[in-house]
Amino acid sequence: MSEDRTENQELTEGLEEASVGSAPRIDLDEGPVQTDPERGSRKERVGMVVSDAPEKTVTVAVETLVRHPLYKKRVRRSKKFLVHDEGNEARVGDTVRIIETRPISRRKRWRLANIVSRAE
Repeated sequence: MSEDRTENQELTEGLEEASVGSAPRIDLDEGPVQTDPERGSRKERVGMVVSDAPEKTVTVAVETLVRHPLYKKRVRRSKKFLVHDEGNEARVGDTVRIIETRPISRRKRWRLANIVSRAE
């Protein structure tokens, strides 16, 4: 148990160090988040908008650091999510917080919670 805790702390520290660069990689913002306590907890992610071409949809790339099981080196993994953006507010390069929701279309299962920072 204590080994898992130290690995998680190291990963978190690594993420905080990575956030100093060009764009924040983890959620350090305390902005408003849409949550319903009676529905249970929902997953939240922070990522960067890589596409805003479709109407009311943005593509968000979320990067995480995971420890390699054999070599113990931190490896950067990224995953793209289709996110529902009702007001077409997010633009390419924005850092956004997304929240899990019901299925909206075939691949959209996330919605935009708020915009953490705008692209420069």
